Amino acid sequence: MAVNRIFFYMLALVLGLASCQKIHLYEKTKFFAQQQWKDTDTARFAIDVEDTTVLYNISVVVRHTDAYRYNNIWVNVVAQAPGGKPTPQLLELQLADNAQGWLAKGVDDIYDHRIKISRYPVRLAKGTHQFALNHAMRENPLQHILQAGIRIEKAE
Repeated sequence: MAVNRIFFYMLALVLGLASCQKIHLYEKTKFFAQQQWKDTDTARFAIDVEDTTVLYNISVVVRHTDAYRYNNIWVNVVAQAPGGKPTPQLLELQLADNAQGWLAKGVDDIYDHRIKISRYPVRLAKGTHQFALNHAMRENPLQHILQAGIRIEKAE
């Protein structure tokens, strides 16, 4: 009986400490009305970074329906570090290939991509980092896009 009580209290202590840990993740997306992303509809995000001792992975998030017509999406990503100048990048993000189909997890007919935009984890300066996303596809508005956003997580 006493062993069970000690085990119960130890388990409660471990679960209590684990639940107090900070989640080291930021993910924010912008919803596009009528599943249409206009090239002038900029998705803007700001994230405050406090921990400069770790490396971060930065990803673009794209959610679309199965009706999306392309294997890729071209996205303009503008990143601005605290006190820095905006740094634009034009990225081709691969969403599918002819052999495997969609390269993301899907539920029903919705697919959720998280594609890293830097090959290696990066160190981020302390302060508020700004991100802006626009699509650079020829189709405008770009049909069957539900959301686009940014994801920043501590590298493991």
